[in-house]
Amino acid sequence: MFKSMLACCKLYISESRNPTSLALIEQAAKAYPEAVVINKFKDEIYNRVGYTLVSPLTTDPLSDVTPLRNAVFEMVKAALESIDLETHCGTHPRLGVVDHICFHPLAKGSLDRAAGIAKSVATDIGHKLQVPTYLYGAAHEGGRTLDSIRREMGYFKPNSNGNQWTGGLRGLKPDAGGPPQSSLAKGVVVIGATRWVDNYNVPVWSTNIEAVRKIARKVSERGGGLKSVQAMGLAHGANCTEVACNLLNPSVTGADQVQHQVQKLASEEGFKVGEGYFTDFSQEKIIEMYVLQNPSHVIST
Repeated sequence: MFKSMLACCKLYISESRNPTSLALIEQAAKAYPEAVVINKFKDEIYNRVGYTLVSPLTTDPLSDVTPLRNAVFEMVKAALESIDLETHCGTHPRLGVVDHICFHPLAKGSLDRAAGIAKSVATDIGHKLQVPTYLYGAAHEGGRTLDSIRREMGYFKPNSNGNQWTGGLRGLKPDAGGPPQSSLAKGVVVIGATRWVDNYNVPVWSTNIEAVRKIARKVSERGGGLKSVQAMGLAHGANCTEVACNLLNPSVTGADQVQHQVQKLASEEGFKVGEGYFTDFSQEKIIEMYVLQNPSHVIST
């Protein structure tokens, strides 16, 4: 039987091609061994890396001081110090060097605790690192969505030639500190807390990006498609475009349904579709992997 309250953080950084920067970021996390890096997903075409960290929560329900909070802050600091967004180029959109941070409760952890950590990290980043920082989900007083922030900042439209995103974006008044204007070199940071989200990408063997974007819109709930699904079409290599999806409630709409819908819509356009893939483990698998590395968090029955 599992006895600990856990929190998970997914940290997305706009860099995957610079091994020196990645080594510095990963070294920063090692100062807090209780915050375990369970997964690292690197995509060189998107020029993006995602880290999944897990740590226990303290027994004090009012405390947001956790190994996870400290590890994430130090990783963000290392990323901002070693990456210049003005030299960044990739086919995945981004709002900053640290594009997105999301905290999720795991096991017996609560969403309120995850939101508390998110707000604390956001304040530290805004004030100590002087980067405009924004909140969403349970970390935001009004429950604003990640999607709404991204739309307001022009996240979904390439800002360079072809289908590339480079440095530079327009900012909004930050929620959690930092200067009112973002720097071209660092961008902004968006931090939230939500229930579990699965990320699932489906390759479409076509270079017709506009057609695939239309498919993505039809897959997403916003476009009248699958409930609790957000989707966008992104160029991914010389002969491939992906329908990249956030499954906001995997128990309502899972990967199988997304795969089927993309195949159906793509076949209508005459496109072939590859087998989709997750960019992370399931929450059950993440808990299992954490427990294997931390057997003291298990009570024998």
